[in-house]
Amino acid sequence: MNKKCTSLSSLFLIYLRLGFTSFGGPVAHLGYFRDEFVTRKKWLTDEAYADLVALCQFLPGPASSQVSYAIGYLQRGWWGGILAWCGFTLPSAFALILFAYGLASFGDAANSGWVLGLKLAAVAVVAKAVWGMGIKLCNTKTKITFAFLAAAVVLLFPTVWTQIGVIVLGAIGGWLLFSTASEINGTGGTNPSLSRKKGALCLALFAVLLVGFWLAASLTQSRAVGYFDAFYRSGSLVFGGGHVVLPLLEEAVVRPGWVDQSTFLAGYGAAQAVPGPLFTFSAFLGASLNESPTGWLGGLFCLIAIYIPSILLVTGLLPFWERIRGNRGAKRALAGTNATVVGLLIAAFYNPVWISAVVSTEAVAFAVIAFLFLQIWKLPPWALVIASGFAGWVIF
Repeated sequence: MNKKCTSLSSLFLIYLRLGFTSFGGPVAHLGYFRDEFVTRKKWLTDEAYADLVALCQFLPGPASSQVSYAIGYLQRGWWGGILAWCGFTLPSAFALILFAYGLASFGDAANSGWVLGLKLAAVAVVAKAVWGMGIKLCNTKTKITFAFLAAAVVLLFPTVWTQIGVIVLGAIGGWLLFSTASEINGTGGTNPSLSRKKGALCLALFAVLLVGFWLAASLTQSRAVGYFDAFYRSGSLVFGGGHVVLPLLEEAVVRPGWVDQSTFLAGYGAAQAVPGPLFTFSAFLGASLNESPTGWLGGLFCLIAIYIPSILLVTGLLPFWERIRGNRGAKRALAGTNATVVGLLIAAFYNPVWISAVVSTEAVAFAVIAFLFLQIWKLPPWALVIASGFAGWVIF
């Protein structure tokens, strides 16, 4: 960690801006975070940032949201993490709750010109992140090979277990093959003062809530307990985040009749047109529940329930992660995982970022120009998002 945020309010405002402008899905979010916190604010080095991404790839839950919380937590402790989560998550959550109320209608937003413009802005943001992290983290032939092999494997076998397996193999390969100072230097800790006792308590609380609410839901008829259990379990047991959680949520709320199928699909469509993490779809579902709590209360209730596991896991594991990564052998392993993280971003840049947005020759030209303004003319990502949305509305 190179620099500290000056205040909690400024940290919250930074994340609130990201929450309003981070379109494009979890991979794009990681690009926005790198540009903001590594390139501009210099709160993290590329190595430390890649380490956080690798850790969150191992954990169940939404990886981009976990990374955002972890950065805030490392900056200013609990309050920093919570305010980071609020700033990044609440804009899209409130938009989806409004949609559930029927006060906002997105229509066929997923196929509109302005949404395509936002997706193409995300193409430029991810391309910049891949380029920048590749230069910093893949500075030898072996590391470049790690990155491209990881990208190839993930593209051929696109499952979350493949991603986790690639990271594990990258760690083993780094531990076995990397030995020179140039290959492992720079992979240092970001906050060695984190409390392992507090971390252990968070991990214990995660397990207690997972088992406790499952038992309580089985033994009682309380709707609120049942809702909390369903969303907490969804946030605890899904690997890959984003779209991967949808089958779990559908099983949790549609099958028992809490939300009907057409409402579920309508909310999913609206979730594609708002910035921020897809897990905020839970806020729409909570606001659409057939029985209390519903509306604003239900939306916030289910949103918090699905995110508590991620917050507890990240807070619990960071202290141990910080100490493990200071070991020389761990540094070699992390150099390997950092290279494979670049490979994962390369694969994700193609699928889903590129193939979902670059659908024509005009879209290619649009993305190239967006990358030019972002990389060469140093246009801030939030400004690129606004300009791309307007240009997409005009052009497409």
